[in-house]
Amino acid sequence: MFTGIVEEVGTVRSLQKGSTSSFIEIQAKTVLEGTKLGDSIAVNGVCLTVTSLTADSFRADVMNETLSRSSLGTLRSGSPVDLERAMAADGRFGGHIVSGHIDGIGTITDIKKDGIAHWYTVSAPPEIMRYIVKKGSVAIDGISLTVARVTDRDFSVSIIPHTAAQTVLSAKKPGDTVNLENDIIGKYVEKLMKPAEETESGGITMEFLARNGF
Repeated sequence: MFTGIVEEVGTVRSLQKGSTSSFIEIQAKTVLEGTKLGDSIAVNGVCLTVTSLTADSFRADVMNETLSRSSLGTLRSGSPVDLERAMAADGRFGGHIVSGHIDGIGTITDIKKDGIAHWYTVSAPPEIMRYIVKKGSVAIDGISLTVARVTDRDFSVSIIPHTAAQTVLSAKKPGDTVNLENDIIGKYVEKLMKPAEETESGGITMEFLARNGF
């Protein structure tokens, strides 16, 4: 589990794609401290398992399913990436619950300056937008952010200078793709509201409530 608080921006050394799987090597510093083989590191919000280590880099295998469901496939040598180690049991919970399991890809459609901050507008497909709630949480490339505006097709977040400077957002421009992970709580609530194969009638109904004592 992660919190969406990026620890550092690393640099892709190589991304080699195979027919069934690929691997990525990333130069880093902070996230290597105390890291062992088998540990998890979120790369632009995607949870990857460390398979080898050097003094200044780590390597992870990437399945084709991961490449198809995230923007990792667009990375190349020299690309900056957000990095975060899995949350320690005694760590502070500074962001929100982030699993590192990407729900899909969004596209930055607009970036506007607003005083010291910048507004980023991101378009996303309906299956992602259904969980985007104003004042709720969303992870963009592994960054825990608060949703400020929502429409049927996109949402906006306001980024302070510190967040931009410490993440890959400072290098983003309109047209770039980003990894999106919805707040996991909303997905569990939806699932629990549709018990027994959606109550066999398409959802919560007056009849269902009456049968269960409401």
